[in-house]
Amino acid sequence: MSAPAPASAQADMDHCREAIRTGSLSFHAASRLLPRSVRDPALALYAFCRLADDAVDEVADKGPAVLELRDRLDLAFAGRPKDAPADRAFARVIEAFDMPRALPEALLEGLAWDATDRRYATLSELRGYSARVASAVGAMMCVLMRVRDADALARACDLGVAMQLTNIARDVGEDARAGRLYLPTEWLDAAGVDAEAFLANPCFTPEIAGMVRRLLAEARRLYDRSEAGVAALPVAVRPGILAARHIYDGIGGSIRRAGHDSITVRARTSKAQKLGWLAQATVQAGLVTLLPRSAILHAKPLDEVAFLVHAAADPRPARGGWSEELTAVFAQLAAHDRPDGARGT
Repeated sequence: MSAPAPASAQADMDHCREAIRTGSLSFHAASRLLPRSVRDPALALYAFCRLADDAVDEVADKGPAVLELRDRLDLAFAGRPKDAPADRAFARVIEAFDMPRALPEALLEGLAWDATDRRYATLSELRGYSARVASAVGAMMCVLMRVRDADALARACDLGVAMQLTNIARDVGEDARAGRLYLPTEWLDAAGVDAEAFLANPCFTPEIAGMVRRLLAEARRLYDRSEAGVAALPVAVRPGILAARHIYDGIGGSIRRAGHDSITVRARTSKAQKLGWLAQATVQAGLVTLLPRSAILHAKPLDEVAFLVHAAADPRPARGGWSEELTAVFAQLAAHDRPDGARGT
């Protein structure tokens, strides 16, 4: 039996747990099926990532928020986290699990893309964004499970992309009303939908419904692929991961039942539905233990997530510093944030 956590560490965990309980009902429900050895660090990880996402998403000027997150990550990896519960808990996770820096760095890159109002021309580009803001978290979850197998990581990244595509499909109207656009612009062009006109007046149309349908079809394909990776995970975590898969896919089902209208309706799932999916996940996890592994486990990772698989599978210590691409984005954000007369070259 492990020793109890120090009082300060326990208080930080309690804060993270409460943040997830109120901020992400789907993740909180799925986490209940994880063993405590994984659940607590997962809650710490998810609290930091969720709060980081909120810090960028909920402010008008996103540049300074991203730059602050850059500094917070630097401090956490240096072992000197910001004096905040989620930061302290995340720093403990980094140390205890030898977390590859490239994984949270990828998450921050996705948030930086949000701060620059990047749009995505193709489904591949949208998968690249989803890899950063969601699959990076999936890869970090594998690290918490002590899983560094490349095939298992690839399937975890499939699940992350599927979840993010579901989120995007659910939030088309909400995002548009906030001036954000994640639908692939080449889809809009092919359907004759003017992006700026749609943002100015988001309306549900058959063309938009078709795009939501395509997002959910891709998400369903990746949910199905991700299931093959469950057999490569420790037995005790399988119900929790399957629960996450079914709960998020259930959101997609709610969108389908609404006729793919995520402009005038926000898809929701009930507590009873979540309990049903938790039960389904528990039964399915038992079957996974008995059945032979699927050959899909060994499918090639999506091109857009391959860098995450490589980073998480690499046993060598994580390198320090930021990538050149992300450093350039930071410079762009910093220049935008300075008064005109103070801008550098």
